[in-house]
Amino acid sequence: MAAHLIILLLFSVLKGCEVSVKAGKSISIPCLYESQYKNHVKYLCEGYDWTFCKYAVKTNEADPSGKYLISDDKKLKIFTVTINQLTNENTNYWCVVEINKGEDYKQYFQLSVTSGTPSLYVDHQRITGYIGESITIRCHHSNSGEMKWCRLGRNCVTGSSGSIDGAAVTTHMRDPNVFTVTMSGLKSENSGWYWCAKGDIQIPVYLNVTVKPITSEYCKISNKIQVYEFFPFLHFTTVRDIRMIIVTVLYVLIWIVIVVLFIWFILRHSEYY
Repeated sequence: MAAHLIILLLFSVLKGCEVSVKAGKSISIPCLYESQYKNHVKYLCEGYDWTFCKYAVKTNEADPSGKYLISDDKKLKIFTVTINQLTNENTNYWCVVEINKGEDYKQYFQLSVTSGTPSLYVDHQRITGYIGESITIRCHHSNSGEMKWCRLGRNCVTGSSGSIDGAAVTTHMRDPNVFTVTMSGLKSENSGWYWCAKGDIQIPVYLNVTVKPITSEYCKISNKIQVYEFFPFLHFTTVRDIRMIIVTVLYVLIWIVIVVLFIWFILRHSEYY
Protein backbone atom coordinates (compact mmCIF):
# COMPACT_ATOMS: atom_id res chain seq x y z
CA MET A 1 0.00 0.00 0.00
CA ALA A 2 2.81 2.39 0.85
CA ALA A 3 4.33 1.60 -2.55
CA HIS A 4 1.38 3.35 -4.18
CA LEU A 5 1.17 6.43 -1.99
CA ILE A 6 4.17 7.96 -0.26
CA ILE A 7 3.87 10.94 2.06
CA LEU A 8 7.05 12.89 2.71
CA LEU A 9 9.20 10.19 1.10
CA LEU A 10 8.31 7.56 3.70
CA PHE A 11 9.01 4.16 2.19
CA SER A 12 7.93 0.82 3.62
CA VAL A 13 10.55 1.22 6.36
CA LEU A 14 8.30 3.74 8.09
CA LYS A 15 4.55 3.35 8.52
CA GLY A 16 3.79 7.02 9.14
CA CYS A 17 5.33 10.33 10.03
CA GLU A 18 5.04 12.99 12.70
CA VAL A 19 5.04 16.70 11.97
CA SER A 20 5.49 19.07 14.90
CA VAL A 21 3.45 22.28 14.58
CA LYS A 22 2.36 25.23 16.70
CA ALA A 23 -1.27 25.66 17.73
CA GLY A 24 -3.12 28.35 15.77
CA LYS A 25 -0.79 28.09 12.77
CA SER A 26 -1.16 26.33 9.41
CA ILE A 27 0.69 23.38 7.91
CA SER A 28 0.90 22.06 4.34
CA ILE A 29 1.56 18.37 3.72
CA PRO A 30 2.55 17.02 0.26
CA CYS A 31 1.33 13.54 -0.75
CA LEU A 32 3.08 11.74 -3.60
CA TYR A 33 1.24 9.26 -5.83
CA GLU A 34 1.93 7.17 -8.92
CA SER A 35 1.17 8.40 -12.44
CA GLN A 36 -1.73 6.00 -13.08
CA TYR A 37 -3.70 7.81 -10.36
CA LYS A 38 -3.30 11.37 -11.67
CA ASN A 39 -6.96 11.61 -12.71
CA HIS A 40 -8.30 10.01 -9.55
CA VAL A 41 -9.95 11.97 -6.73
CA LYS A 42 -7.66 12.63 -3.79
CA TYR A 43 -8.78 13.47 -0.28
CA LEU A 44 -7.76 14.02 3.30
CA CYS A 45 -9.38 11.85 5.95
CA GLU A 46 -9.31 12.78 9.65
CA GLY A 47 -9.10 10.19 12.43
CA TYR A 48 -6.68 7.70 13.96
CA ASP A 49 -8.63 4.60 12.96
CA TRP A 50 -9.05 4.29 9.20
CA THR A 51 -12.37 2.51 9.61
CA PHE A 52 -13.92 5.51 11.38
CA CYS A 53 -12.05 8.44 9.82
CA LYS A 54 -14.14 11.16 8.18
CA TYR A 55 -13.63 13.22 5.03
CA ALA A 56 -11.94 16.56 5.66
CA VAL A 57 -11.56 17.80 2.06
CA LYS A 58 -11.54 16.31 -1.45
CA THR A 59 -10.08 17.54 -4.75
CA ASN A 60 -13.57 17.57 -6.30
CA GLU A 61 -15.23 19.31 -3.34
CA ALA A 62 -14.17 22.56 -1.66
CA ASP A 63 -14.30 22.93 2.12
CA PRO A 64 -16.73 25.81 2.79
CA SER A 65 -15.26 26.40 6.26
CA GLY A 66 -11.79 27.19 4.92
CA LYS A 67 -10.25 24.93 7.55
CA TYR A 68 -8.85 22.59 4.89
CA LEU A 69 -7.44 23.24 1.43
CA ILE A 70 -6.34 20.73 -1.18
CA SER A 71 -4.63 21.04 -4.57
CA ASP A 72 -3.40 18.46 -7.06
CA ASP A 73 -0.30 18.96 -9.22
CA LYS A 74 -0.78 16.25 -11.83
CA LYS A 75 2.51 17.08 -13.54
CA LEU A 76 4.54 16.41 -10.41
CA LYS A 77 2.06 13.74 -9.19
CA ILE A 78 1.74 15.42 -5.79
CA PHE A 79 -1.40 16.59 -4.06
CA THR A 80 -1.02 19.02 -1.19
CA VAL A 81 -3.31 19.41 1.81
CA THR A 82 -3.26 22.49 4.03
CA ILE A 83 -4.75 22.56 7.52
CA ASN A 84 -5.43 26.00 9.01
CA GLN A 85 -5.94 27.18 12.59
CA LEU A 86 -4.47 24.03 14.13
CA THR A 87 -5.65 22.81 17.53
CA ASN A 88 -4.64 19.85 19.69
CA GLU A 89 -7.68 18.05 18.26
CA ASN A 90 -6.13 18.10 14.76
CA THR A 91 -3.67 15.25 15.14
CA ASN A 92 -4.45 12.16 13.04
CA TYR A 93 -4.90 12.16 9.28
CA TRP A 94 -4.72 10.02 6.17
CA CYS A 95 -3.67 11.06 2.66
CA VAL A 96 -5.85 9.04 0.32
CA VAL A 97 -6.23 8.28 -3.39
CA GLU A 98 -9.76 7.21 -4.22
CA ILE A 99 -9.99 3.93 -6.13
CA ASN A 100 -13.22 3.17 -7.94
CA LYS A 101 -14.46 -0.37 -7.25
CA GLY A 102 -11.52 -1.09 -5.00
CA GLU A 103 -9.85 -0.23 -1.72
CA ASP A 104 -8.51 3.31 -1.54
CA TYR A 105 -4.75 3.77 -1.27
CA LYS A 106 -3.86 5.60 1.92
CA GLN A 107 -0.98 6.71 4.15
CA TYR A 108 -1.26 7.82 7.73
CA PHE A 109 0.49 10.86 9.22
CA GLN A 110 0.33 12.52 12.61
CA LEU A 111 0.48 16.16 13.69
CA SER A 112 1.99 16.98 17.05
CA VAL A 113 0.27 20.27 17.91
CA THR A 114 1.89 22.22 20.74
CA SER A 115 1.28 25.60 22.37
CA GLY A 116 5.03 26.00 22.84
CA THR A 117 7.92 25.73 20.40
CA PRO A 118 7.66 22.79 17.97
CA SER A 119 10.40 20.18 18.27
CA LEU A 120 11.30 20.70 14.58
CA TYR A 121 10.33 23.74 12.49
CA VAL A 122 11.53 26.08 9.74
CA ASP A 123 11.29 29.87 9.49
CA HIS A 124 9.14 29.64 6.36
CA GLN A 125 7.50 26.56 4.88
CA ARG A 126 7.42 28.09 1.39
CA ILE A 127 10.52 29.84 0.07
CA THR A 128 11.70 31.33 -3.24
CA GLY A 129 15.12 30.91 -4.83
CA TYR A 130 16.56 32.30 -8.05
CA ILE A 131 18.12 30.43 -10.98
CA GLY A 132 21.92 30.27 -10.69
CA GLU A 133 21.93 31.50 -7.09
CA SER A 134 21.82 29.90 -3.64
CA ILE A 135 19.15 29.47 -0.98
CA THR A 136 19.59 28.76 2.73
CA ILE A 137 17.08 26.94 4.93
CA ARG A 138 17.35 26.85 8.71
CA CYS A 139 15.76 23.84 10.41
CA HIS A 140 15.33 24.49 14.13
CA HIS A 141 15.31 21.45 16.41
CA SER A 142 15.25 20.81 20.15
CA ASN A 143 17.04 17.46 20.45
CA SER A 144 20.42 16.17 19.38
CA GLY A 145 20.72 13.54 16.68
CA GLU A 146 21.35 13.07 12.98
CA MET A 147 19.53 15.45 10.66
CA LYS A 148 18.94 15.03 6.95
CA TRP A 149 17.65 17.07 4.03
CA CYS A 150 15.65 15.26 1.34
CA ARG A 151 13.58 15.92 -1.73
CA LEU A 152 10.18 14.30 -1.89
CA GLY A 153 10.47 11.20 -4.06
CA ARG A 154 14.23 11.65 -4.59
CA ASN A 155 17.44 11.30 -2.61
CA CYS A 156 18.59 12.66 0.77
CA VAL A 157 21.75 14.41 1.98
CA THR A 158 22.76 13.16 5.42
CA GLY A 159 26.38 14.34 5.60
CA SER A 160 27.94 17.77 5.32
CA SER A 161 27.68 17.86 1.53
CA GLY A 162 25.98 16.23 -1.43
CA SER A 163 23.73 17.04 -4.36
CA ILE A 164 20.05 16.83 -5.26
CA ASP A 165 19.00 17.05 -8.91
CA GLY A 166 22.17 18.91 -9.92
CA ALA A 167 22.09 21.45 -7.09
CA ALA A 168 25.00 21.33 -4.65
CA VAL A 169 23.91 20.86 -1.04
CA THR A 170 25.98 21.73 2.03
CA THR A 171 24.84 21.40 5.63
CA HIS A 172 26.20 22.40 9.03
CA MET A 173 25.13 22.71 12.66
CA ARG A 174 27.40 25.53 13.84
CA ASP A 175 24.53 27.35 15.55
CA PRO A 176 23.01 25.62 18.58
CA ASN A 177 19.90 23.60 17.68
CA VAL A 178 19.92 24.82 14.07
CA PHE A 179 20.49 22.54 11.07
CA THR A 180 21.46 24.87 8.21
CA VAL A 181 21.05 23.72 4.60
CA THR A 182 22.39 25.63 1.59
CA MET A 183 21.50 24.71 -1.98
CA SER A 184 23.72 26.28 -4.65
CA GLY A 185 23.53 26.54 -8.43
CA LEU A 186 19.75 26.41 -8.46
CA LYS A 187 17.86 25.44 -11.61
CA SER A 188 14.16 25.57 -12.41
CA GLU A 189 13.92 21.80 -12.03
CA ASN A 190 14.92 22.17 -8.38
CA SER A 191 11.44 23.54 -7.63
CA GLY A 192 9.43 21.18 -5.48
CA TRP A 193 8.87 19.75 -2.01
CA TYR A 194 11.74 19.01 0.36
CA TRP A 195 11.88 18.13 4.03
CA CYS A 196 14.08 18.32 7.09
CA ALA A 197 13.97 15.22 9.24
CA LYS A 198 15.21 13.92 12.56
CA GLY A 199 14.12 10.36 13.02
CA ASP A 200 10.36 10.09 12.45
CA ILE A 201 9.81 13.84 12.97
CA GLN A 202 9.75 15.84 9.75
CA ILE A 203 8.87 19.27 8.40
CA PRO A 204 8.12 19.80 4.69
CA VAL A 205 9.46 22.82 2.79
CA TYR A 206 8.37 23.97 -0.68
CA LEU A 207 11.08 25.58 -2.82
CA ASN A 208 10.05 27.69 -5.82
CA VAL A 209 12.99 28.42 -8.15
CA THR A 210 12.37 31.25 -10.59
CA VAL A 211 14.13 33.92 -12.65
CA LYS A 212 15.32 36.85 -10.57
CA PRO A 213 13.21 39.94 -11.33
CA ILE A 214 14.87 43.00 -12.88
CA THR A 215 14.78 45.90 -10.43
CA SER A 216 14.87 49.64 -11.11
CA GLU A 217 18.34 49.81 -9.54
CA TYR A 218 19.53 47.22 -12.06
CA CYS A 219 18.16 49.33 -14.92
CA LYS A 220 19.93 52.41 -13.53
CA ILE A 221 23.23 50.54 -13.35
CA SER A 222 22.73 49.26 -16.91
CA ASN A 223 22.24 52.83 -18.18
CA LYS A 224 25.43 53.93 -16.46
CA ILE A 225 27.42 51.12 -18.04
CA GLN A 226 26.07 51.74 -21.54
CA VAL A 227 26.74 55.49 -21.43
CA TYR A 228 30.23 54.99 -20.09
CA GLU A 229 31.03 52.48 -22.84
CA PHE A 230 30.24 55.08 -25.51
CA PHE A 231 31.77 58.09 -23.68
CA PRO A 232 34.62 56.76 -21.49
CA PHE A 233 36.26 60.21 -21.24
CA LEU A 234 33.24 61.78 -19.53
CA HIS A 235 32.47 61.55 -15.83
CA PHE A 236 28.70 61.51 -15.92
CA THR A 237 26.73 58.46 -14.89
CA THR A 238 23.22 58.53 -16.35
CA VAL A 239 21.37 59.14 -19.61
CA ARG A 240 19.97 62.36 -18.16
CA ASP A 241 23.53 63.64 -17.62
CA ILE A 242 24.49 63.19 -21.27
CA ARG A 243 21.34 64.99 -22.42
CA MET A 244 22.21 67.96 -20.21
CA ILE A 245 25.76 68.06 -21.56
CA ILE A 246 24.54 67.97 -25.19
CA VAL A 247 22.13 70.85 -24.54
CA THR A 248 24.92 72.85 -22.85
CA VAL A 249 27.34 72.25 -25.74
CA LEU A 250 24.72 73.34 -28.29
CA TYR A 251 23.98 76.44 -26.26
CA VAL A 252 27.69 77.37 -26.15
CA LEU A 253 28.10 76.69 -29.89
CA ILE A 254 25.19 78.98 -30.71
CA TRP A 255 26.76 81.80 -28.70
CA ILE A 256 30.13 81.23 -30.39
CA VAL A 257 28.49 81.49 -33.81
CA ILE A 258 26.72 84.71 -32.77
CA VAL A 259 29.97 86.23 -31.47
CA VAL A 260 31.90 85.20 -34.61
CA LEU A 261 29.22 86.68 -36.87
CA PHE A 262 29.20 89.89 -34.83
CA ILE A 263 33.00 90.24 -35.10
CA TRP A 264 32.86 89.46 -38.81
CA PHE A 265 30.18 92.12 -39.25
CA ILE A 266 32.29 94.74 -37.37
CA LEU A 267 35.43 93.93 -39.31
CA ARG A 268 33.63 93.94 -42.63
CA HIS A 269 32.14 97.40 -42.04
CA SER A 270 35.41 98.83 -40.70
CA GLU A 271 36.98 98.30 -44.15
CA TYR A 272 34.74 101.04 -45.55
CA TYR A 273 36.02 103.71 -43.11
